[in-house]
Amino acid sequence: MSTGSLGSSARERELLEAARGGDEDAYRRLVEPRREELHAHCYRMLGSAHDAEDALQEALLRAWRGLDGFEGRSSLRSWLYRIATNTCLDELARRPRRVLPDDYGPASDPHDDSAGPLVESVWVEPYPDEMLEVEDAFAAPDARYESREAVELAFITALQHLPPRQRAALILRDVLGFSGREVAESLETTVGAVSGALHRARRAVHERLPERSQQATLRALGDDRLRGLVEAYVDAWERGDLEAIVAMLVEDATIAMPPMALWYSGRDAIAVFLAKWALRERWRFVPTRANGQLAFGTYSWDATKGSYVASGLDVLTLRGAQVEAITAFVTREVLGSFGLPEQLAP
Repeated sequence: MSTGSLGSSARERELLEAARGGDEDAYRRLVEPRREELHAHCYRMLGSAHDAEDALQEALLRAWRGLDGFEGRSSLRSWLYRIATNTCLDELARRPRRVLPDDYGPASDPHDDSAGPLVESVWVEPYPDEMLEVEDAFAAPDARYESREAVELAFITALQHLPPRQRAALILRDVLGFSGREVAESLETTVGAVSGALHRARRAVHERLPERSQQATLRALGDDRLRGLVEAYVDAWERGDLEAIVAMLVEDATIAMPPMALWYSGRDAIAVFLAKWALRERWRFVPTRANGQLAFGTYSWDATKGSYVASGLDVLTLRGAQVEAITAFVTREVLGSFGLPEQLAP
């Protein structure tokens, strides 16, 4: 163990003792370094950044109230994850799972009138890359997924199809790298039960994930090609160039627009939708990153305000250098989580 680790452990013990004595500031300093990773954990469990924040606040409150019960037989980090996991399990027991529109029903006919939104709480939500603590690294030697792979939309959506305890076991073991014993302790079960849950969860997730992750795709393209792709995508939308947009799509591309349940499949259907609805507006796009993927804050022209006003957030899933899926979260409030403004000057 390094001198730095020893110093860190000593400071942690001091803060822990002070917190047990009722020092709220010491408790805040104790848990603050773990806030981002715990928030990402709650997001993976719940599929919603807002629900994750609520669950994290509840978990930290439970931990504060239960500090006297922490006996140090496990690490403080492991103990906090146990509380956060069980807080999320309690939340999952009270509400339906979150999905994306292509899990909710069949593809829509672009010639039909646009449908209205459903209750927003049924949808998976996007997650800002800036909230991820670990930069393109494995959380632990036993982890199977990179931190950014483990928030990609395909992965988050696959997790939501798992029973809650299977979901928890897979995240704790394969994303965070906790041992089978630690996972069993967190879920108050046996190592054998965890092994069985992991086997079923891994098989179910594998069936839903694409052959190549977005992280592998982005690395293969490289910074220059990605920059060119982003610039071309923004330019095509801002010019309202239907042919240019469609040319960037794979043949079987999809576009979905939560909180609306409708979604379209195939270049031809998407082209009809764009011509009939989306490209009747004037757009500005601001590049960002969400769920480890390319994303854009979207703004439509509002003549009454004389500016472009927030519309939502588009997250792209790539297949090679083309767009396989556009997930357009048509909720302007989501942009606040990404540090993007509500309006853009003309």
